[in-house]
Amino acid sequence: MKLQPVVPFEPVLASCLPSGSEWIAQIKWDGVRMLSYYDGSSLELINRRGNRRTLQYPELTVPGDYCRADSFILDGEVIALSGGKPSFHEVMRRDSLKNGAAIKAAMPQVPVLYMIFDMLYCNGLWLLDQPLSRRQQFLNEMLLPHPHVQNVPSYANPEELFTAARNGGLEGIVCKDITSTYTAGGKDKRWLKRKVISDVTAVAGGVTYRDGIVNALLFGLYDDGGRLHYIGHAGAGKMTAADWRNLTARAEMLKVPQMPFTAVPGRSKDAVWIQPELVFKLHFLEWNPSGTMRQPVIQALVELPPLSCRLDQKA
Repeated sequence: MKLQPVVPFEPVLASCLPSGSEWIAQIKWDGVRMLSYYDGSSLELINRRGNRRTLQYPELTVPGDYCRADSFILDGEVIALSGGKPSFHEVMRRDSLKNGAAIKAAMPQVPVLYMIFDMLYCNGLWLLDQPLSRRQQFLNEMLLPHPHVQNVPSYANPEELFTAARNGGLEGIVCKDITSTYTAGGKDKRWLKRKVISDVTAVAGGVTYRDGIVNALLFGLYDDGGRLHYIGHAGAGKMTAADWRNLTARAEMLKVPQMPFTAVPGRSKDAVWIQPELVFKLHFLEWNPSGTMRQPVIQALVELPPLSCRLDQKA
C-alpha cells in the first residue's frame, strides 16, 4: 500500500457542551475506529491501533462502490447494531475473526455499517490542513449510496443532539470546531466528546469462580509508574456461556500467586489472581468517590496491550 497509515485525531472528554456557530455535533458511535486507504489500486482498512482489518470486512473492500474518488483516505467507525442501537459486543464478533470462512459465515449474522465522518486525502490531495467544513464538502461530494456505508450527519445544536442521544440510550456525542484542521496523532479541545454512557478499557488482574467457571473479573488501570490500581469488578454483561468457558480456560493458564494490584481490592474474598494480560471494554454509570466504577457491564474482550489501560481514562 502506497499510502502510509495515519494515527487518527482524537476528541477529549468534556464535562459540558460548547456553544457557538463554529461548533457542530455528531453521534458518538459505539464501534471500532477505522480508516480506509485506497491508493488507486488496492484498499486497506486499518484500525486506530494500526492493525489491518481488511479481511474482517469484505463488504467494505470495493472502493468504487461507495466513493467516487480515484484515491482516498476516509475516517470513521465500523459499527454493528443490536436492538436498533450500536453494540460494541456485536461488532467485536466480526472484528475478532481471523478465518475467511468464519468471516463469510458471520457477514449475514452480524451486518456492519461504516459510519464515515472525515476525509483526509482525495484524488492525490492531502486535506489535513483544510478546515473541517471543507473536508466535509469533499466527503459529501465523493461518497456514493451504499448499503454498508453512511455519511455521518452533523447537527448545529449540541444540546439538542445530546438530549436525543440520552433519550435513545446512545453512547454520547462528539462536538467539532468546523474551522479545525486534522492533526494526525493529536488530541485536543477542537474535538470534544460528551458521554451519556461512560466506558473504559481495563485489564483483569483477578477472577472469581462459581461452580468451577469464572463468573466475575477484577479490573485495574495502570499509573505512569506501571502500578496497577483496582477500579472494580464485573460479571454482568454481553458474555455468553461459551465466552465464560473460554475465559476460564485462559484464566487457568494466567494464575499467579501474588496480587497484581497496588492495594487489596474490597472484592478480594475468594479471588484468584491472574497475570494482567486480558483487556476488556466496559460500560459503567459513573466513577464512585472511591475510584471504582458504578454498575460496570462487560462489553467484550479486546486485543489491546495491557499497559494501554491507563488511569488517564478517568480524566
